[in-house]
Amino acid sequence: MTSLVEHFERVLGPIHAGWSLDPDGAEMPFQIARFSGGSDAGSVGYATLGLSRYPLLSPTSGRTIRQELLMLVPAESVAADRVASLLLQVGSMALARQRPLLRGNVIGPAGAIVPTSVLTALYVTMPVYFADEFATFAGADGDVLVAWLVPITTGEADFIADRGWDAFEDQLVEQDPDLVDFHRSGIKL
Repeated sequence: MTSLVEHFERVLGPIHAGWSLDPDGAEMPFQIARFSGGSDAGSVGYATLGLSRYPLLSPTSGRTIRQELLMLVPAESVAADRVASLLLQVGSMALARQRPLLRGNVIGPAGAIVPTSVLTALYVTMPVYFADEFATFAGADGDVLVAWLVPITTGEADFIADRGWDAFEDQLVEQDPDLVDFHRSGIKL
């Protein structure tokens, strides 16, 4: 049986770095890994490892969901500790609420994701830059869903609140922005 690490490494390449302690030196409830690759030659992937040990109850379906979080970032222009901190913050929020992050959820807006960026929130979706099989890992304790956290603008977050995530994803398909670019402009809404 393939392990969760092997599942990620098959798509994102070998683990390049990892975090198991928070900035204060305390052990984290899950690890964070930076992989050597991403969705293209100019990006790298970061993911939680071990968040899926905690079953979370979906508020919409009542199902128990196990998940890991994924971020794709430009390889050189975003500090690794900043991305690890974002994943720790979001994963810890899910654990504290005991609720999974579902497709269409928005976290924020809460200030620039990285300095000088207009991206202020995170949008939860499927990792569509990869083959469909990557979105679900068949683990020993059941399926583990991979949720991709995509940085978005405040205007995009407002659009999702007003029109729904499906309308937003239609716009993403139509306009095809680079969702790995942490300094992209907002799409036309």
